[in-house]
Amino acid sequence: MRIDAGEYRGQKLVGPRGAGIRPLRDRVRLALFDTVRELVPGAQFLDLFAGTGAVGLEALSRGAARAVFVDGSDQAVRLIRENIRRLGCATRAEVVEADVFTALRSLARKGKAFDLVFVGAPYGSGLAARTVAALAELRPLLPGAVVVAESFHKEPLADRYGPLVLEIRRAYGETVLSLYRFVPEGGGS
Repeated sequence: MRIDAGEYRGQKLVGPRGAGIRPLRDRVRLALFDTVRELVPGAQFLDLFAGTGAVGLEALSRGAARAVFVDGSDQAVRLIRENIRRLGCATRAEVVEADVFTALRSLARKGKAFDLVFVGAPYGSGLAARTVAALAELRPLLPGAVVVAESFHKEPLADRYGPLVLEIRRAYGETVLSLYRFVPEGGGS
């Protein structure tokens, strides 16, 4: 696993050993960043179910101002911290070891808000839909924010979760990326 573009391009990341963490395939990660390319520079990025941290680290490499990585797994948190250390970007990164829903409530309570959110929930868990719904309810989002949810093709996500409105849905084999725009009430469409 390597960073594809930007400041840390070509830097190798530490990956998982054994089962439990499923990194986003390189092809899908490239497609994700091709889709949100113009939104990344200067963004506040939230990487949920962060795993190795590859998605958030790619965002930092491509110019995101800051990234918050959330994962409840000890192994994942160790990998994320090691990858942040390897890239030397600790001043722009924060790692939260917590259940995603607990972390979202805490971030919202603290008034933290994000321009870009990536949801990389485990397949077959139903967590992608639940997480997008929680983002719609708790709203740790800046106006016009984009949420991209990765899901298994057999776990369809809704076209709308309150103020999160589907703009793009693309399939890459068994993986589907659904891009939602945060359109608060009275914010138009």
